[in-house]
This record gives sequence, C-alpha cells and structure tokens, in this order.
Amino acid sequence: MAATSNPYERLLRTIDINGKTYKYYDLAALGAKYDRLPFSIRVLLESCVRNCDNFQVLEKDVQNVLDWERNQAQDAVEIAFKPARVILQDLTGVPAVVDFAAMRDAVRTLGGDPQKINPICPADLVIDHSVQVDFARTPDALNKNQELEFERNKERFQFLKWGAQAFDNMLIVPPGSGIVHQVNLEYLARVVFSGDTLYPDSVVGTDSHTTMINGLGVVGWGVGGIEAEAVMLGQAISMLLPKVVGYRLVGELNPLATSTDLVLTITKHLRSLGVVGKFVEFFGPGVAALSIADRATVANMCPEFGATLAHFPVDRRSLAYLAQTNRDTSRIKLIEEYLRVTKQFRDYNDPEQDPVFSEVVELDLSTVVTSVSGPKRPQDRVSVSVMKKDFQECLTNKVGFKGYGLSPAQLSASGNFTFSDGSTYTITHGSVIIAAITSCTNTSNPSVMLGAGLLAKKAVANGLKVLPYIKTSLSPGSGVVTYYLRESGVIPYLEKLGFDIVGYGCMTCIGNSGPIDDNIANTIEKNELVCCGVLSGNRNFEGRIHPNTRANYLASPLLVIAYALAGTVDIDFETQPLGKRADGSPVFLRDIWPTRAEIQEVENQFVIPGMFKEVYGKIEQGSPSWQALDVPQGKLYGWDPNSTYIKKPPFFDGMTRDLPPIRSIRQARCLLLLGDSVTTDHISPAGSIARNSPAARFLAARGLTPREFNSYGSRRGNDAIMSRGTFANIRLVNKMSPTAGPRTTHHPSGDVMDIFDAADRYASENVPLIAIVGKDYGSGSSRDWAAKGPYLLGIRAVIAESFERIHRSNLVGMGIMPLQFLPGVNAETLGLTGAEQYSVQVPDNLSPGDLLTVEVDTGKSFQVKVRFDTEVDLTYFKNGGILNYMIRKML
Repeated sequence: MAATSNPYERLLRTIDINGKTYKYYDLAALGAKYDRLPFSIRVLLESCVRNCDNFQVLEKDVQNVLDWERNQAQDAVEIAFKPARVILQDLTGVPAVVDFAAMRDAVRTLGGDPQKINPICPADLVIDHSVQVDFARTPDALNKNQELEFERNKERFQFLKWGAQAFDNMLIVPPGSGIVHQVNLEYLARVVFSGDTLYPDSVVGTDSHTTMINGLGVVGWGVGGIEAEAVMLGQAISMLLPKVVGYRLVGELNPLATSTDLVLTITKHLRSLGVVGKFVEFFGPGVAALSIADRATVANMCPEFGATLAHFPVDRRSLAYLAQTNRDTSRIKLIEEYLRVTKQFRDYNDPEQDPVFSEVVELDLSTVVTSVSGPKRPQDRVSVSVMKKDFQECLTNKVGFKGYGLSPAQLSASGNFTFSDGSTYTITHGSVIIAAITSCTNTSNPSVMLGAGLLAKKAVANGLKVLPYIKTSLSPGSGVVTYYLRESGVIPYLEKLGFDIVGYGCMTCIGNSGPIDDNIANTIEKNELVCCGVLSGNRNFEGRIHPNTRANYLASPLLVIAYALAGTVDIDFETQPLGKRADGSPVFLRDIWPTRAEIQEVENQFVIPGMFKEVYGKIEQGSPSWQALDVPQGKLYGWDPNSTYIKKPPFFDGMTRDLPPIRSIRQARCLLLLGDSVTTDHISPAGSIARNSPAARFLAARGLTPREFNSYGSRRGNDAIMSRGTFANIRLVNKMSPTAGPRTTHHPSGDVMDIFDAADRYASENVPLIAIVGKDYGSGSSRDWAAKGPYLLGIRAVIAESFERIHRSNLVGMGIMPLQFLPGVNAETLGLTGAEQYSVQVPDNLSPGDLLTVEVDTGKSFQVKVRFDTEVDLTYFKNGGILNYMIRKML
C-alpha cells in the first residue's frame, strides 16, 4: 500500500519568528478535546497529525489520541507514534551499528541495495563508555582511568567512528564528554525542531533513563536497542494509548531536604501505586519552585517507579535553563512562541490550565525528609532518622529484599585486615567499603553537587577524614560539573576526603566500581560480613555494585560523603557524631550540613552559561586520542574473524525473502525457573567478566589473559561473549540449581552445569528451550542483550507472571514469545519443577492477547495469555523479529 498525502494538511498554519516564516500544525483547531488533554499526550497527538499518511500512521490513530479522555479507560487502544529522534549510548550504540552493518550484508545477500539500511530518524550517539574505576584516590585518577579505557576500548571506538562516516543522519559525541542523559539535557535536546515545519522534540533512547529529558519538557522514554534501530529506519512505534497519572505537587521542600530525598520519596510512592505502562505528568504550584535539575532528577527515576515517563511540561523555568545552558536566544524565542501558539506552554500556578488525568495523586513537598533507599532495591526508601534501626532489622530479617537471614550469633562478626598504608583496620556488618558520587542524575544537579562540596569543605574545616580503605570516587555527569565545582572552590576539599574526579560516564552504578583491596575482600568473605556501598546512583540491585558489598544504598551526594565519613551505615546521625575535632569535641552531621539557601547562593554565582559554552563548544571534536583514531572507510564493514570485540551477529543467518510459517513449540525443556523481580541485571551481562565463567574460557582459548578480559559492556559487539554471559549474574537464584549463580540442571541427565553450557548441550540435541519466571520479569535497564542473549541460547518463549514494559517489547523484537500466566496461577501453584517437557500449539491465525494452552509431559496443562499486545507485535514475531521485518520491508 502506498502512502497517501496527509489528510490533516488543513491544519497547517504559518508563523513568523525571528524574521523567518515556519509552518506548524494548529492542534488547537481540533477543538475542546485538545484543551483537556495532558500535555504529554498533546505531543503524541502532534506526531500522529504531522505523520498521518494512512499507511504507517492512520487517521484512526489521530482520532484515538484526540479521544484520549474516553479511550484511556480501555486497555487495548493501539496507536502509532514516530519520535522526532533517537538517542543511543555506546553500550547499545555498538550493537546497533553492528546490527546495521550486518543488515546491510543481509540485504546485499538477498539481492537488495544495502545502503537502504540507513538512519532516517535523527540519531544521536553518546559514547559515555562506562569507565571502570580502577584508579580512585589518586591526583591523576581521571587521566589514568580514561587512558586505560581508551586502551581497552580502542577497537570499539574505531568501529563507532567508522559508523559515523558509513551511516548518514547520525551524530556521535566522542568519549570523555559525560553521561548520555546529561549530554542530552545540556546539549542535544532541541525542545522544538525547526526545519520548514515546527514540531515538538520527542525522543526514544536505548537507556531506560532517557526519561530524564522529561524534566526539560521533552517527551522521551527508554526502548530496547532493537526497537530503537527500527525507529531509526523510519518505523513508527506501535504502542498502547497510556493512562496518565496527574501528580500534584504543593508546598515547598524544607531547607535541609535535597532533590534526592524528593525523588526517593516519589519513587516509593509511585511504585506502591502501580504505574507500570502509564505516563506520569506533574502539575500544581509546587512544580514551579523546582529547578530543571530537580525535575530531571525525578524524571530520571522513572524505571525505578515503573512508569513509561514522568513529564514536566515546558514553562518559564525551562526557558531560563535553556539560557543558562547557552542555547541561542533566538532559538529560545522560537521555542516559546511555537509552544504558546499550540497551547503546549505551561503555567503551573494557573489551575485553569490543568488538564484531565486518569487519576490524581498529591505530595506536599514540606513532608519530604532526608532519605536513602536500600539495601537491595531503589523503591525501598528509608528515612535517615531510622536508618540504623532499619539496617539492624535487615540483618536478621529472613532472606529477601529487606533481609539477610543472619542468626543472633552472626551479628557480632567482625574482621581485621592490614591495608596498603600499613595500618590494621576492623570492619563489621554495615561497614562502608565503597562510597561513590557516581554518574547518574545526581551528579548533574548543581544543588546536590555543590551541596556535597560545601559539606566536604565544612567537614575538612572540622578535622574530619574518610578512612583510607573506603573506595571513594566522584564521576560527574558532564564536564560542566567539574567546571562549577572548580570555580566555586570546593574541589580541594572533596579531594582531601578522597572524592577525586575519576572520569565521566556510567561507573559504580552500572557495576564498574573496579577492584577493592584483596585483604578487604578476603576479610569480608571469611567472616561473611554484610558490608556496604553508598552511591548517588539510580540502582542498587543485589550483585550489581560489587560482589563484596551485599548491602547498597542510594543516597544524595551529601549523604554519600556523610556515610563515608562515618565509615558505616549502622549509625544514628542525630545521636552519634561523625568524628571529633582536634580538641576532642564531637562533630555531628547537623554541624556540617549546608542549607538550601547556602547552596543556592553558590549555584547562582557559579553555574553560568559561559561554562556550557566552554564545555560543549568543542564536544564533537573529541580528545586528541579520538581525533587520532584511524578508521576504515566504506559503507560495508570489513569484519575481522579474529576480533573479540566486534563480530558479525548470526541473527540473519539463513534468512529468506519470504515469510516463514509460524512454528509451534514442541517438547521444549525449561532452561531456568526463576522467581519475582528478575532484572535485566540478572539476564544481560554487565560489569567484569568473571575468571571462571564461560565467557572467560572463550577469551582464554583465544590467548587473552584475565587483565585483558575487560567488561561485558565493552564487548557488547560480540555475540559469542554476550551469549556466554547471559544469566551470568552471581546472585541469580535459579530454582533448577542447588546454589545461587549462573547454573542450571540439564534434563533428563540431571547434570548441573553453567547455563550457557546447558543451552549449548540442548542445541546439540535439537531441543527447544523456554524459561519460567515470576512477576516483573525484566525490570531495570532497557538492555537489548537481555533479549538477544536468551534468543541465542535457544529460548523460544518466556512464561511469566508479569513483564516489565521495555523488556516485553525487546523479547517480541527478537522473535521470542512472551506468555503470561493467568491471574492466580504460577509455577508454584502448578507444581512445576523445571524437569518437565513443555509444548505450545501456536495457530496460524494467532491474534494479540489470545489464550494458548501449554501442555506438560506430566499430563498437566494450563492456559497462558500471549503478550503480543498489538498487531505490529504479531507482525514482528511472524518475521522472526523486528530487524528481520525491516530487512524484508527494505526488499
């Protein structure tokens, strides 16, 4: 079917701004329904109107969005959405470019034009290259870490630089520039696109924290790398029309509360409400008082409370932020005039502008108290005032998200070790081993970063120190942070406490905390201690931060320093001092904690547009090392069969031009039987490659030494490594294994082995595989390898009690069937052990949401719901995945 002209051209108007005439679609002409729409839904509507061709985007899509107030109450109203752009981080950007290069080869093999595989939608790729904190408390930590990363990842960087010249419409921000979400906020965000036609900026990104951009009024959310690649090729996203929760903010934060405290409070609140698959939109007078950095901090935590996005429509503060970050004044004028004329500009103090919401909840900002979250999940907020009591209860609670199951006799455990300075130290349960102000939203928020600097200054003035064995680090979200910390004079005090700047990019929060002293690690393991990491990141899932920090707490940068000074989380800051002055008098946290007014005074003085101009004016040039990289030219990549970093993936091997028939699943074995809240951290490889793992054995067989193994993140362009690392998390609890870790039982032999080895054995036996899991399967980061890895292991279907939104989409994108137990039914109620064989008859006329019967060789059977939520989902599955569909479409 050929595309037709846009039936909504009647809405086209012109507007003169800065002496130039632009076209725009006058959505307000659609009538009163438009005025009642949430501001986030107005962006979806504009995209549908502008892109309506009755081919990919139908008039029905426009009408369904316009009728949001009525349709949102239904569960399955499908719409098509074309985002304005895509943003990639290199961890998913490398696989995307690998896939594009392989798709070009496949198109050529099938007789088509390989250059048709080329981004249509603008793609911004930020190489934040996940620096590992090998060097921390050294004056030259930043340069040493970055030099080591460039040495480790040279081949990967060369490949991306090749991609920049091979593919059009792709902007690459070189390494060493900052974390992807922060660069997006400070530099890449357009807010309004301004070609011949004006339209709102909107973005999907391959990092789940793409949602941070909603703090600036740009609608954006995380998708899997697979789906992002399809969007880059011009494919609309098929999605269900979301409910929109209105989150009303009133009052003001108390002078001692931080944006981190606010976001941890909101995270716990929204997670308890249940907002998975929904939009959250903030309104009310309390929003007007929040800075864009504060709003971005809230929006960034979307994946942790489960919403698709958390939106703050553009207002005057948004425009002031654009000016502060050195955006052109004429551009800011264009943004304001366009948004005003299309009724997309917000006044939070005007209740007449409040739209209709699916439901409304409220938070009084004055009730927010100083908080942390942990020890294993970001939604488990704990008021600092009860932190000591809560931690002690966690030690003896039964094993779970808030428990370690220690006996009374184990509570007094401790251990001594000799550190590199020659001194002997004692550690106990609660001892802080890692304290990281790490590259997530918190390290891009001037209020908490300058607050941390002022707290450090007061701590040093009072004679406080951090124990030398605690691994402290500071990894800012962008170079601008270093600039204003330096100009405000707080860096020397941060460094005196061990918080040297170690790099720019994802670090401790992603598991790249680097090694700790062997003596500490051995002492922890020998005495079975529950030692701690405290970080200003977003995620603290078990096993993510470091193998030896069993408890990990999310905290503001100020509290990261406070707990580092205390040396333990087992402390009541109200009654117990952080340390003593030279005269022996106690120093309490309240003595060194800066007020919000103090912080704002410094922020107003030192966070200025000139800093952003200086940092971002040369950002696309990259470092001398980047500029010196010699890369091959050409539109087709010359694959090196000996490379352990970049490998042509097997996704398109044996692909035909014609659509294959739907295949049923017959006599499949269960590879894994998992419980609730299995995250993409459990599924997708991340962090260091363990020396006893299948991936390590693969690399060792190719002559590499352990110091050359690097991380899974750096090797995401090699499917042989990534498939071997799938489900390789040391904390994975597989009910088919006698111990925690990446092991399973092969059937019918009964042999216990590594998960990859079992999958490989099943493949040699031509046995298809399934996985059976619990609730919230695939929560956490939007990792495409969490779907690609299981696909390469031979998993044909995942049967879950419920799926996280992005991960379900990724499974569909790889041609894996997401099947959902019916309410009240799970593996336990059915008595499934994983030793059985499973068959699923899949009819040729399969429809979204159909019920299918799973037959078990024990004679049992049960029904599951097919989680193909849309016809597009089903089309992708029939093609064997979204990329296969795009290739056939190109042909």
